[in-house]
Amino acid sequence: MTTMTAFAQTEAAAADNASSVSKYRALAAGVGFAIAVFGGALGQSRIGASAVEGAARNPGAAGRIQTMMILGLALIESLVLFALLVVFTVVKPS
Repeated sequence: MTTMTAFAQTEAAAADNASSVSKYRALAAGVGFAIAVFGGALGQSRIGASAVEGAARNPGAAGRIQTMMILGLALIESLVLFALLVVFTVVKPS
């Protein structure tokens, strides 16, 4: 019974809590987007390196490799843009 009063909040503290939550929400969205961008950049660099290596090993298949590489790059970039859309949805002003 004694701990119940410790969790009681006044209206001023509740308003301060809402401000704090919105700040941390923006911070978490920014960190999450940074992780998504880092993963996308890593994936794109690996695709580029593999495509160059594949074209060097088999120059006859360079056209098909380039087509598949561009498709993979577009899909990775669309995932990063989707993450940006999620960030804008989460951080939108209320």
